[in-house]
Amino acid sequence: MKIAFFTDTFYPDINGVANTLKRYTDYLDSRGITYKVFAPEGFDKSEGKEYISSQIHRLKSLSFFLYPECRLALPNVMRIKAELEDFAPDIIHVATPFNVGLCGVYFGNKLNIPLVGSYHTDFDYYLQFYDLQFLSKYLWKYMKWFHRPFRKIFVPSAVTFNQLNRHGFSNLEKWPHGVDCQAFHPYYNRKIVRSKLGINKKYLLTFVGRLAPEKDLKTLMAVAKSLPYDLNQHLQWLIIGDGPLRDELQKEAASNMIFTGYLKGDSLAEAYSVSDLFIFPSPTETFGNVVLEALACGTPVVGANAGGVKNIINPGITGTLCEPGNVEDFTRAIVQLLTHRNLRNEMGLEARNYALTQKWDDIFDTLISQYSEIVDMPPAEKIFA
Repeated sequence: MKIAFFTDTFYPDINGVANTLKRYTDYLDSRGITYKVFAPEGFDKSEGKEYISSQIHRLKSLSFFLYPECRLALPNVMRIKAELEDFAPDIIHVATPFNVGLCGVYFGNKLNIPLVGSYHTDFDYYLQFYDLQFLSKYLWKYMKWFHRPFRKIFVPSAVTFNQLNRHGFSNLEKWPHGVDCQAFHPYYNRKIVRSKLGINKKYLLTFVGRLAPEKDLKTLMAVAKSLPYDLNQHLQWLIIGDGPLRDELQKEAASNMIFTGYLKGDSLAEAYSVSDLFIFPSPTETFGNVVLEALACGTPVVGANAGGVKNIINPGITGTLCEPGNVEDFTRAIVQLLTHRNLRNEMGLEARNYALTQKWDDIFDTLISQYSEIVDMPPAEKIFA
C-alpha cells in the first residue's frame, strides 16, 4: 500500500497533529510501508535548520496572523499533481481542512484516489477564545462541505465522535491515540532532573501546551494565585511550551513559575516524571496527547472535564476532572492531591498502568486494516467537479 498525506502541519512543528502524524510515519517506516507527505515548510528552531526528507514534499508558505508559528501553504498545483501522479498512491489521508488539505481533496477527486480524513482540532470551541463566536455557523457549514468526500473520517475520542455526529457528519470512525511508554516513563532520576530544571521546592506542578488563549491559561494563572499560602510557598510551577501569550504570562507570573519554552524527547519526559501533578485546564482538546504522556510518566492529571481529556482521565483513579474555567474546582482538586500523598502515589501507579495499554502499534495496525477495506469501497460524493 502507498499512502499520500496532505497536512498543513508536520514535524518539526510542535502540536498534537504534527506529533501524531510523525509517530504514524515512523510506524510506516518500521513496517516498510511507502508514503509521501505534502506539507508546508518546516523549520526546527532548536536545530536551526529545515527538516528535510525524501518522503516529504515541502510547500512554500507564509506565517498565519492568528498563529505566527503556523504556516499557510502556497501550493504549486502543477508540481503537486506531477509528484502525486508519479507516486500513484492507493489512498490519500487528509489531516487538516486548510490549503494543503484542500489540495488533497481536489486531487483525490480528480485522480479518483480514495480519500480519508482525520479530525484533530475543535475549531468551533477555539472561536470563543478569540471573540469570533459569530463565525460558528459558517465554520460548521465549511467543515461539513470539506469532509463530505471522505470514505472515513477518523476522530480521536468519543466526545469528538458524538459532536460531529450531532452536526450531521457521516462515515465516522474512532481513531484513539497512543503513547510511547518506553520514552515516557516514571523511572528518571528525580534528584538529577529536579536539579537540571532548577526545582528546589517540595512540590512541582506542570503544564505542557501551546501558550495560546484556547488552552485557557487564564484559569491556570488564577488557580496559581488562589492556592493557600502555606501550600503555595512549598511548590513550583513548570510551564512548558511557547506561543503568543508567553510574554504576557511571564509578566504576570509569580516568582515560583518557571517558563521553559518547548521541550521534547527525554527533556519533556523527565519533566513529566518528576512532577507531582499535571495541570491541564484546556477545554478544547479533541484528544489530549500531553495528558496521556503525563499518565505514562506516572503523574496524576487535574484536567478540564471537557473534550477528549475526559475520555482519558478516570476520575479518582488516574486524576481529577474539574468544571472548565472553575478556579475553585481546580484549586480544591490540587490541594486535595498535594495533601494526600498516598492517594497521589496510587493514582500515579494506575496512570502508568493505563498508559501501558495504549499502544501506538496496535492502533496503527488497525488503521492500516481499515485503509485496506476503504480502498475497495465505492467512491464518496465529490466536492470538486
